[in-house]
Amino acid sequence: MHGLVNRAIECFLRDTYSPALWAEVARDARLGFGSFEPMLIYDIAQTEAVISAAARRLARPREALLEDVGTYLVSHRATEPLRRLLRFGGVTFTDFLHSLDDLPDRARLAVPELELPCLRLIGLGPHRFRLFCASPIAGMGHVVVGLLRAMADDYGVLVLLEHRGQTAQGEVVSIALLDAAFAAGRPFDLAERLT
Repeated sequence: MHGLVNRAIECFLRDTYSPALWAEVARDARLGFGSFEPMLIYDIAQTEAVISAAARRLARPREALLEDVGTYLVSHRATEPLRRLLRFGGVTFTDFLHSLDDLPDRARLAVPELELPCLRLIGLGPHRFRLFCASPIAGMGHVVVGLLRAMADDYGVLVLLEHRGQTAQGEVVSIALLDAAFAAGRPFDLAERLT
């Protein structure tokens, strides 16, 4: 597993809870080091061990923890560059959804070794979609749910998201766009303003 994925989980635990909690999780997972290097490749067993240890330490279901990781990836101030990258997917939330199929390939342009979950969106009618998420890490569909929930807030839309379980094609997330103008979205400019 690419170090960027592991580092994202580490930063989520550090920023949301504390560096002390991260140290306990790293010890429980028997990593043998204190921090993931973003550009190294790690055994997927280490990623699984970190997720399991964090869920135990926090007494939270794995699914809820992974959904929180997805929300963190878009909403925390430390992850603003990722939010900006995702917003380039489209002017509207529906445009953004349609850009998800290409997200893993776009990410590999920047980091060739990065293997993001394979995402495939299927339209089911006006404002209804099904998203398939295939990943070697069980539960990545929950990360996607958290990410989509945060992006919906970012665009100011009201959506109903539901993780529908696992199929042969991957984890399934159902998406229903209820109100495209529910609230004012967060400001976004193509050109980042320097302050």
